[in-house]
Amino acid sequence: MDAAKRRKIDDQVQGSPVASLVLEATESEVLASHSSSNTFKYSGGLTYTDHYFRTVLDYNGEVAGEIDIFVREVVASAKHDQRLPCLLFLTGGPGFSCPRPNEFAPWIKCALSHFRVILLDQRGTGNSSPITVNSLSKKGSPREQAQYLSFFRADSIVRDAEMVRKTLVPSESYGGRWSVLGQSFGGFCSITYISIAPDSLIEVFITGGIPPDISLPCSAEAVYRALYRRVMLQNQRYYMRFPSDIAHVQKIVQYLLAQPCGAVRLPSGSLLTPRCLQLLGLNGLGMSGGFERLHFMLESFFDGEGEISPAFMKAFEAQMAWDSNPLYVLLHESIYCQGAASNWAAHRVRSEPEFSTVFDAKSSFYTGKAVYFTGEMVFPWMFEDMAYLRQYKEAADLVASKSDWGPLYNQAVLQKNYIPVTAAVYYEDMYVDMELSKPTADLIHGLRQWVTNEYRHSGIRDDGVRIFERLLNVARDNIWQD
Repeated sequence: MDAAKRRKIDDQVQGSPVASLVLEATESEVLASHSSSNTFKYSGGLTYTDHYFRTVLDYNGEVAGEIDIFVREVVASAKHDQRLPCLLFLTGGPGFSCPRPNEFAPWIKCALSHFRVILLDQRGTGNSSPITVNSLSKKGSPREQAQYLSFFRADSIVRDAEMVRKTLVPSESYGGRWSVLGQSFGGFCSITYISIAPDSLIEVFITGGIPPDISLPCSAEAVYRALYRRVMLQNQRYYMRFPSDIAHVQKIVQYLLAQPCGAVRLPSGSLLTPRCLQLLGLNGLGMSGGFERLHFMLESFFDGEGEISPAFMKAFEAQMAWDSNPLYVLLHESIYCQGAASNWAAHRVRSEPEFSTVFDAKSSFYTGKAVYFTGEMVFPWMFEDMAYLRQYKEAADLVASKSDWGPLYNQAVLQKNYIPVTAAVYYEDMYVDMELSKPTADLIHGLRQWVTNEYRHSGIRDDGVRIFERLLNVARDNIWQD
């Protein structure tokens, strides 16, 4: 960004009504301990430093407790001694940690030409006081577990990021500001960041993550109604690609229904029911290469004796790893709530006439129709079929019925936004509906969108260099480059 534009933004920050609106949200300072490990060099010309923070569980100070926050700072080794601006990456989820050095996507190496990249393990993930089925069991009663979980949403994640920024970003570097890139749920968090602390930001990039209509107290019902339709379309495309799978999946459902209690008991103790089989659409229908992965996985279902194969059981449990990442299931619908309960919205919408028969695996089998897989939806019966989730059914119900969620977005601040914000919007995104996100996009002053059907939700992983450079150029008013 050139100096004239930065001075203009500085002037806006100094005296704008937006800054005073945000002051109320950030007026209380939280002291946090910080330590860092030695700096390590990694193959490929990268240097990284691990940072460890200790901060409060509840930034409002109403509930006692502390948690750990882990951050990995990555820089190109050749630029290690240079004072570069920082780019915070907020990954998708909720409930997933940032990539590790052996998983660095090409876009990260591209970003290192311009930035120090800050990879934050969002609270409850990775090395940031991770929530697992074992750790959550130590938080007391179901009501206490539900209360604990309520502190792991976007508003708390952003306040963690602010704590990190104040420690790692020197005031001499762009006035202590940094840039943010948010993928999927990380994009939701980025909009929360603009709402809470815009004067901490240089620019914001979003990939597949403009939140659905934030004027609603809970958009979950509208979200799943739109996404079920997108999932239906993806199922149709899947079976057009692999028409023989219609009969094959029906054969699998027939096999499951013929088992005692209509399910196969997996090594973990979970029950592989037809409705659980449908969950494979989460990764199989909406990501690049997902159709092929799903097809080959289903291909391995039967062994040579016509029984379920150990290979399939292992692959299925690897995809349904909610024992290590239960936050995704426990908090998924709450990411759409700010003043109303979700009340298991995906489950309720699935029972509506438009969807009830389409997504009923038993009905599809008995009528000879294609068995449709579901998408990112979570359901209350997952806490019955999945062995490691059963102990948290009551806590999950309490989270689903919670109606006093705090606000995640400040519409007044977003309408007066002065931060450059650019977003890649995927026209056929199965996880973030473009049309439902439009009211939010229209609300954010100055937001510039690149709407494309070239990519699915995994665009940043599939062609991240092109996407990142394009968003960066747009934000800085340079020529769009391919």
